Amino acid sequence: MPAKAPSGRGQGMVCLDYLGTYVTAMAQIKFDRSSGRIRVERIVHAQDMGPVINPEGARMQVEGAITMGLGYCFSEEIHFKGGEILDLSFGSYQTPRFSWVPRIETVLVENLDIAPSGCGEPPIVGMGAMVANALFDATGVRIQQLPLTPERIREKLA
Repeated sequence: MPAKAPSGRGQGMVCLDYLGTYVTAMAQIKFDRSSGRIRVERIVHAQDMGPVINPEGARMQVEGAITMGLGYCFSEEIHFKGGEILDLSFGSYQTPRFSWVPRIETVLVENLDIAPSGCGEPPIVGMGAMVANALFDATGVRIQQLPLTPERIREKLA
């Protein structure tokens, strides 16, 4: 029996159609209320992109896109002051870390009824919504701005 949201479990999902590639993905997170930090533990990502011509290459593309999407979710943000870009190096612009990468299960749906379509970009599109949905399920707090920084999360919880 499904629980009413927020369930406190930290599960979120997303479904999308990105230019003819169909995606359904789910995430399981752990949320540390004291620090405001989210840790994604597991992502299951199913993708229908027509015929799967190179399954191993497609899996690598999907996993790389998920990792890139985690960067958008948690850290990648350009800061401005008076029209000047403040983030001019990786010292202030943080990219994803391998330590952030959760267990990823990729399901490639073989669909011979449609033309082949993209596999690299579609996973990125829904990452923010999926992780924000998992945060809502964990806490009852809706955040609609990325990245989901501990400061933004603590501010909403207050």
